[in-house]
Amino acid sequence: MNQPRRLKEPYYKSLISKMIFIFIAVSFAPLFIVSGTILNQFSISYKEKSDAHLGELVLKHRQNIDGFLMEKLNNIRFMAKFFSIEELNKKGVLRNNLDALKTEYGSVFEDLGLINEQGIQTTYAGPFKLENARYSDSEWFIKAISNDYFISDVFLGLRGTPHFIITVRLKSDGKPWILRATINFAAFNSLVENLRIGKTGFAFILNNMGEFQSKPVFEIDHEKINSFYKLIQEGRKTKEGLFFSEMADDSGRENLYVASLIKNGDWILIYQQDKSDAFADLTHAKKMAIFIILLGGIVIIITAFFLSKWMVTRIALADREKELMNQQVIETGKLASLGELAAGIAHEINNPVAIMVEEAGWVRDIMEDEKFSNKENKDEIERALTQIKTQGKRCREITQKLLSFARKTDTSKEDVRINELIKDVIGFCAQRAKFSNVVIVSKLQENLPVMRLSHTEIQQVLLNLMSNALDSLEKRGGNITLSSALEDNEVVISVEDDGPGIPRSNLGRIFDPFFTTKPVGKGTGLGLSICYGIVKEMGGEITVRSVIDAGTTFHVRLPCTKNN
Repeated sequence: MNQPRRLKEPYYKSLISKMIFIFIAVSFAPLFIVSGTILNQFSISYKEKSDAHLGELVLKHRQNIDGFLMEKLNNIRFMAKFFSIEELNKKGVLRNNLDALKTEYGSVFEDLGLINEQGIQTTYAGPFKLENARYSDSEWFIKAISNDYFISDVFLGLRGTPHFIITVRLKSDGKPWILRATINFAAFNSLVENLRIGKTGFAFILNNMGEFQSKPVFEIDHEKINSFYKLIQEGRKTKEGLFFSEMADDSGRENLYVASLIKNGDWILIYQQDKSDAFADLTHAKKMAIFIILLGGIVIIITAFFLSKWMVTRIALADREKELMNQQVIETGKLASLGELAAGIAHEINNPVAIMVEEAGWVRDIMEDEKFSNKENKDEIERALTQIKTQGKRCREITQKLLSFARKTDTSKEDVRINELIKDVIGFCAQRAKFSNVVIVSKLQENLPVMRLSHTEIQQVLLNLMSNALDSLEKRGGNITLSSALEDNEVVISVEDDGPGIPRSNLGRIFDPFFTTKPVGKGTGLGLSICYGIVKEMGGEITVRSVIDAGTTFHVRLPCTKNN
């Protein structure tokens, strides 16, 4: 049988499938575990570094914004300390100071003004007509008059454009005065707008009332503004005063938020970015990793398929070599049995040959001494010829059986009648049993099913069992019983002797190759091993039961299935 056809057998097809499954399972399990662990650790590390980077940016901008406000406040405080109320109340002094500030800081300072305790701006320097403007009812004035210095929220005011005010409180003759400066909103807002990362990252500032103190780059749902404070409170806080949170918008997209309090806690700087945008590089890395894993998986599957097929091909070749070797072992066992049977068979042939020779001599004597026409002599000659013919047929049957047994084992299956096979085996062993003073008894159940088996192989099994039984009774004689029966849909063949039995210590080893208790040169140790292999190959079972000084019984069970 060539290898391609052999690999199509169910056993080898199943073996290939199992090996492919094992290869894939053994390869994919560590691949998934290691890859999953690495990806998870990489994701955690990437998120930590991303949080650290965002936190550092927010922290840096917090410092820039607080520094900007403090710097502008210090400018006004320096002016209030350096100039008296009388000097500041002169329009030229305020104008000169405003020009100096614009020269230093550009358009950051829009105007300057001095306001008395009644909230009337007595002196003003700037582009708007705000002299004698009344601020007594303004919220920022009420707070400014109560504090040494004050930075207002962003508001529209009398000029109708966004701005905020920095104030310093002065005193003259026990009366409070307010020196104020208006900060350009665009210059301040640019500090916040610079905080941009990726496609969706931007920052904005809110006051305690949830009002914008900067212009957001993207539109934000006002209903969600109030939830920012709750989000910040529930988020993760760092020792640097940063808050990290996540929240989904109305479309279901997850957003990252990093926040920090500024202006002594009056304002909050919030950075927002789409989570998918923030982790775009991580997502790309994961996709690349998944692609590489899938590519590796395809390579593993292809390798597993070809490697499994190659290994099973080698196994099939080894099995074929094993079958050939087993066949040679069986042939060797048959030759050994043939040698043991030779003496009995030779005697069996010798008897009919001697009769044939005697009868032939008798015929010759009659033909020489008397007339051939005598009727009595003619009858005698016919009797002698009949005897010669009968004994010749007997010799032919014996030699045919001997040649059939010695012929190369044919493993092809054919219809076998078990009882007839047992009778043939008894015929083979009859002469040897006679010499050993052994009586062979058969107990055969009638109407056994015809079995589809290898005739020569099952014959070999029974001859080996009979040979072992005869060996055990060789010195003292005894009885051997061969029986057949149908039990539980199995044909059971039993070979029983009343010999010395097998020691319990040897029972577990009698089917091992080359195990024998016979003297050197008498046994090969292959007989029972061959029997075991043949019966197992037929799907049957061979068992032994032995009692010391009582005898041994071998049972061969052959299943009655659709195959046989």
